Amino acid sequence: MSAETTRHVVLVRHAKADYPHGVDDHDRPLAERGLKDAPKAGRWIASTGVPLDLALCSTAARARETWKLLAGELSPRPRSVHEDRLYEGALGELIALLKEVDDEVGSTMVIGHNPALHGLADALAGEAEGDLLEQMSNGFPTAAVAVLTFTGSWKDVEHGVGKLTAFWTPRD
Repeated sequence: MSAETTRHVVLVRHAKADYPHGVDDHDRPLAERGLKDAPKAGRWIASTGVPLDLALCSTAARARETWKLLAGELSPRPRSVHEDRLYEGALGELIALLKEVDDEVGSTMVIGHNPALHGLADALAGEAEGDLLEQMSNGFPTAAVAVLTFTGSWKDVEHGVGKLTAFWTPRD
Protein backbone atom coordinates (compact mmCIF):
# COMPACT_ATOMS: atom_id res chain seq x y z
CA MET A 1 0.00 0.00 0.00
CA SER A 2 1.31 3.42 -0.85
CA ALA A 3 1.49 6.31 1.58
CA GLU A 4 -1.21 8.01 -0.55
CA THR A 5 -3.72 5.29 0.25
CA THR A 6 -7.06 6.38 1.67
CA ARG A 7 -7.25 4.94 5.16
CA HIS A 8 -10.17 4.42 7.50
CA VAL A 9 -10.27 4.77 11.28
CA VAL A 10 -13.37 3.26 12.89
CA LEU A 11 -13.78 4.35 16.51
CA VAL A 12 -16.11 2.29 18.69
CA ARG A 13 -16.99 3.10 22.28
CA HIS A 14 -17.60 -0.08 24.27
CA ALA A 15 -21.25 -1.03 24.73
CA LYS A 16 -23.18 -0.28 27.94
CA ALA A 17 -21.46 -1.83 30.96
CA ASP A 18 -22.87 -3.08 34.23
CA TYR A 19 -21.71 -1.94 37.67
CA PRO A 20 -21.64 -5.11 39.79
CA HIS A 21 -20.78 -4.54 43.45
CA GLY A 22 -17.20 -5.36 44.31
CA VAL A 23 -16.00 -5.67 40.70
CA ASP A 24 -12.96 -3.63 39.70
CA ASP A 25 -13.62 -1.10 36.90
CA HIS A 26 -11.32 -2.96 34.50
CA ASP A 27 -13.34 -6.15 34.98
CA ARG A 28 -16.87 -4.73 34.59
CA PRO A 29 -18.97 -6.82 32.17
CA LEU A 30 -21.53 -5.61 29.67
CA ALA A 31 -25.05 -4.86 30.86
CA GLU A 32 -28.07 -6.42 29.17
CA ARG A 33 -28.41 -3.38 26.87
CA GLY A 34 -24.73 -3.64 25.96
CA LEU A 35 -25.17 -7.29 25.00
CA LYS A 36 -27.86 -6.16 22.52
CA ASP A 37 -26.13 -3.01 21.24
CA ALA A 38 -22.71 -4.51 20.45
CA PRO A 39 -23.96 -6.84 17.68
CA LYS A 40 -26.09 -3.96 16.30
CA ALA A 41 -22.91 -1.89 16.05
CA GLY A 42 -21.21 -4.77 14.26
CA ARG A 43 -24.02 -5.06 11.74
CA TRP A 44 -23.92 -1.31 11.11
CA ILE A 45 -20.13 -1.37 10.63
CA ALA A 46 -20.47 -4.31 8.22
CA SER A 47 -23.06 -2.32 6.25
CA THR A 48 -20.59 0.54 5.66
CA GLY A 49 -18.44 -1.66 3.45
CA VAL A 50 -15.23 -0.46 5.14
CA PRO A 51 -12.78 -3.39 4.77
CA LEU A 52 -11.25 -3.69 8.24
CA ASP A 53 -7.69 -4.99 8.51
CA LEU A 54 -6.93 -4.48 12.21
CA ALA A 55 -8.87 -4.05 15.45
CA LEU A 56 -7.16 -2.48 18.45
CA CYS A 57 -9.17 -3.26 21.59
CA SER A 58 -8.86 -2.09 25.18
CA THR A 59 -8.03 -4.82 27.66
CA ALA A 60 -11.06 -3.94 29.84
CA ALA A 61 -13.66 -6.73 30.02
CA ARG A 62 -16.48 -4.54 28.65
CA ALA A 63 -14.40 -3.58 25.61
CA ARG A 64 -13.31 -7.18 24.97
CA GLU A 65 -16.95 -8.35 25.20
CA THR A 66 -18.02 -5.56 22.84
CA TRP A 67 -15.34 -6.63 20.37
CA LYS A 68 -16.34 -10.31 20.57
CA LEU A 69 -20.03 -9.55 19.91
CA LEU A 70 -19.28 -6.94 17.24
CA ALA A 71 -16.72 -9.13 15.45
CA GLY A 72 -19.28 -11.90 15.10
CA GLU A 73 -21.10 -9.64 12.62
CA LEU A 74 -18.01 -8.92 10.46
CA SER A 75 -16.86 -10.92 7.49
CA PRO A 76 -13.99 -11.22 7.17
CA ARG A 77 -13.04 -10.66 10.77
CA PRO A 78 -9.96 -8.42 11.08
CA ARG A 79 -6.87 -9.35 13.07
CA SER A 80 -7.20 -8.07 16.66
CA VAL A 81 -4.76 -6.83 19.27
CA HIS A 82 -5.67 -6.15 22.90
CA GLU A 83 -3.91 -2.94 23.90
CA ASP A 84 -3.41 -1.75 27.51
CA ARG A 85 -2.95 1.87 26.41
CA LEU A 86 -6.59 2.02 25.31
CA TYR A 87 -7.90 1.51 28.85
CA GLU A 88 -6.87 4.83 30.38
CA GLY A 89 -4.95 6.32 27.48
CA ALA A 90 -5.02 10.05 27.00
CA LEU A 91 -5.52 11.62 23.58
CA GLY A 92 -1.78 11.84 22.88
CA GLU A 93 -1.34 8.14 23.65
CA LEU A 94 -4.18 7.18 21.31
CA ILE A 95 -2.71 9.25 18.48
CA ALA A 96 0.71 7.67 19.16
CA LEU A 97 -0.91 4.22 19.01
CA LEU A 98 -2.40 4.97 15.57
CA LYS A 99 0.98 6.26 14.37
CA GLU A 100 2.43 2.82 15.18
CA VAL A 101 0.06 1.00 12.79
CA ASP A 102 1.92 -0.58 9.88
CA ASP A 103 1.27 1.08 6.52
CA GLU A 104 0.25 -2.32 5.08
CA VAL A 105 -2.94 -1.83 7.15
CA GLY A 106 -5.57 0.15 5.27
CA SER A 107 -8.29 0.34 7.93
CA THR A 108 -8.10 0.19 11.70
CA MET A 109 -10.86 -0.14 14.27
CA VAL A 110 -10.31 1.09 17.82
CA ILE A 111 -12.58 -0.22 20.60
CA GLY A 112 -12.15 1.88 23.73
CA HIS A 113 -13.58 4.27 26.28
CA ASN A 114 -14.77 7.80 26.79
CA PRO A 115 -13.80 10.55 27.15
CA ALA A 116 -10.64 9.59 25.22
CA LEU A 117 -12.42 8.09 22.20
CA HIS A 118 -14.73 11.07 21.73
CA GLY A 119 -11.69 13.33 22.12
CA LEU A 120 -9.83 11.33 19.47
CA ALA A 121 -12.74 11.58 17.02
CA ASP A 122 -12.97 15.35 17.62
CA ALA A 123 -9.21 15.80 17.27
CA LEU A 124 -8.86 13.83 14.04
CA ALA A 125 -11.91 15.33 12.32
CA GLY A 126 -10.66 18.39 10.48
CA GLU A 127 -13.84 18.27 8.40
CA ALA A 128 -17.02 16.25 8.16
CA GLU A 129 -19.80 15.30 5.81
CA GLY A 130 -23.03 17.19 6.42
CA ASP A 131 -23.83 17.87 10.06
CA LEU A 132 -21.91 14.88 11.47
CA LEU A 133 -19.66 17.03 13.69
CA GLU A 134 -22.75 18.61 15.20
CA GLN A 135 -24.33 15.19 15.75
CA MET A 136 -21.17 13.92 17.43
CA SER A 137 -20.90 17.07 19.60
CA ASN A 138 -24.11 15.93 21.33
CA GLY A 139 -22.15 13.03 22.81
CA PHE A 140 -20.47 9.72 22.06
CA PRO A 141 -22.75 7.23 23.83
CA THR A 142 -21.98 3.61 24.55
CA ALA A 143 -21.68 1.48 21.39
CA ALA A 144 -21.39 4.62 19.23
CA VAL A 145 -19.27 4.39 16.07
CA ALA A 146 -17.40 7.15 14.24
CA VAL A 147 -15.80 6.51 10.83
CA LEU A 148 -13.04 8.82 9.64
CA THR A 149 -10.89 8.78 6.51
CA PHE A 150 -7.53 10.32 5.71
CA THR A 151 -4.90 9.99 3.04
CA GLY A 152 -1.29 9.22 3.84
CA SER A 153 0.77 7.09 6.17
CA TRP A 154 -0.36 6.11 9.66
CA LYS A 155 2.68 8.07 10.79
CA ASP A 156 0.86 11.18 9.47
CA VAL A 157 -2.01 10.87 11.95
CA GLU A 158 -2.42 14.18 13.78
CA HIS A 159 -5.05 16.72 14.77
CA GLY A 160 -7.33 17.65 11.88
CA VAL A 161 -5.99 15.07 9.40
CA GLY A 162 -9.27 13.23 8.90
CA LYS A 163 -12.76 13.62 7.58
CA LEU A 164 -15.67 12.32 9.64
CA THR A 165 -17.69 10.34 7.09
CA ALA A 166 -20.18 8.53 9.36
CA PHE A 167 -21.43 8.60 12.94
CA TRP A 168 -23.87 6.04 14.36
CA THR A 169 -25.39 5.29 17.73
CA PRO A 170 -27.53 2.30 18.68
CA ARG A 171 -30.51 4.60 19.07
CA ASP A 172 -30.30 5.78 15.44
